[in-house]
Amino acid sequence: MIKIKLTTLLVFTFLATTVFAQEELKQQEFEVKVITSVESIVPDGLGRSRLISANEKRDYKKFTSTQTEDDNTRNKSKRKDIRVKDFEETKLLNFYNVAGIRFQNIAANDAVISSKLTAMISEGWDLLFITSAVESDAGANDGNGIFITRYIFKRKLN
Repeated sequence: MIKIKLTTLLVFTFLATTVFAQEELKQQEFEVKVITSVESIVPDGLGRSRLISANEKRDYKKFTSTQTEDDNTRNKSKRKDIRVKDFEETKLLNFYNVAGIRFQNIAANDAVISSKLTAMISEGWDLLFITSAVESDAGANDGNGIFITRYIFKRKLN
């Protein structure tokens, strides 16, 4: 009889804890922020490198349409409505100068980006993901290239 009461108590406690935890998760709301670094890999230091952070928010639903077999109406969102004009732009150095790759510039960019990431973490943001890509020289006539990194953060809303 004591085993049954103890088992019932344990099961009840487990269920109550699980339900409480699920309710707490439902009430937690988060926000996500993306910071992007664009670093030029254009020869001779002719490119531009920046760390970009939007200050304005956008609701993706306003710019989204659903295509179906029956309704394939074109998305009529206006570029001017999507564009963000209120953003933070931090200057970074290009990977190359006229003498070639400049390792001091890479170290300087690392220091600036580290400063931004540290500030974000101290503001309560958690770094979730980092993703990078490169568009590099595509042949003799292509002098363009960028190295882009996206830092994706989240934090709990107050």
